[in-house]
Amino acid sequence: MISLDRLTEPVLALFRAVVGLLFLFHGTASLFGVLGGNRGSGEAVEFAAWPGWWAALIQFVCGGLVLAGLFTRLAAVLASGSMAYAYFVVHQPDGLLPMRNGGESAAMFCWAFLLIAVLGPGRWALDSALARRRAEPVRAVSST
Repeated sequence: MISLDRLTEPVLALFRAVVGLLFLFHGTASLFGVLGGNRGSGEAVEFAAWPGWWAALIQFVCGGLVLAGLFTRLAAVLASGSMAYAYFVVHQPDGLLPMRNGGESAAMFCWAFLLIAVLGPGRWALDSALARRRAEPVRAVSST
């Protein structure tokens, strides 16, 4: 019988990667008008337009960083905060509940990134690989 504790690291890595990839896709769609574009319109958001372009930039950059597991906690906190902003400023005025205001994905991303920020990137991330590399003892090079 497999111990569920053995699944913690692979599941955390998959969770982080999938959430990061989906967020990256949102940013890519909005910035470049691909993958359905901005809200399915097929068009990119106007350059530097507030808040859409900046939100898309955060989605693109933070999604990629979380996917790779690089600067994970910082990127996840920024992504979570941007989704909290999106929910309360963009969606919540249209209704209290996410099912009524279209804010389900903003709420889910907000909480998913908060979880990633708290749990960290896990062992299978660039952050962890870099930390392991820095922790390795320096080996003296012998000259023969």
